[in-house]
Amino acid sequence: MPLHVITPSIPSTPAERLQAKLQLAEPTLQTQAAQLWDSPFVREIYPVYLENMHAVVRSAVSLMQAALDVISTRRDDCGQLRKLRKYLEQHLDEEWGHDDWLLEDYEETGGNSMHLLTLMPSPAVASMVGAQYYWIKHFNPITLLGHLAALEFHHPPRGFAQQLAELTGYPIGAFRAIARHERLDIVHKQDIIELLNQLDLKPNQERMIGISALHTMQSAVEVLADIYNQCKYQQGVQVIN
Repeated sequence: MPLHVITPSIPSTPAERLQAKLQLAEPTLQTQAAQLWDSPFVREIYPVYLENMHAVVRSAVSLMQAALDVISTRRDDCGQLRKLRKYLEQHLDEEWGHDDWLLEDYEETGGNSMHLLTLMPSPAVASMVGAQYYWIKHFNPITLLGHLAALEFHHPPRGFAQQLAELTGYPIGAFRAIARHERLDIVHKQDIIELLNQLDLKPNQERMIGISALHTMQSAVEVLADIYNQCKYQQGVQVIN
């Protein structure tokens, strides 16, 4: 009796190909995230997580504005640039104020939002965000789509805010940013999928976006590892890698 061989589907669109690349990095990211939320000192971890997420999220609007500034200087007003500009203008408005949500959540954990604003972002956060500024200003603003896709494709699942509230003991009001993104990022993910498939990307442009996305994924792993190690040291436990 002949064996039935199931041939895996081959990604056929730019968005599918990008998702396939991101899937290669997902197991490492998931393992690092599980280390945070399964930790016995998860209550101490969550405020530090908010500090780092605020440092990432507060850059979103500035990154998109930087890309729009570069696009405005381009003489070749092609359809691709017009679509990218329209998406960034709309998404910039949608992301406005999300960093304030994190400040509010931080205060619900007992933190001081003014203190949070004085904290220097970690090297991992600076690497994640700083690479985008460099690529936008000195290479091609389209690379920003990789960074945005990596973030939007990995939104918190439904019920995650409630789960963290139960794990940490903080009031549900300390998880409003996560709860909002449980809903919002489903729409944002679909928006960026549609954009990637409409831009008529050349192979080298897909490669640029893929490199940007994978850099964000790697940086995210480093950010989560930094949070875990910092909190573990604070608990008086030696970290052994």
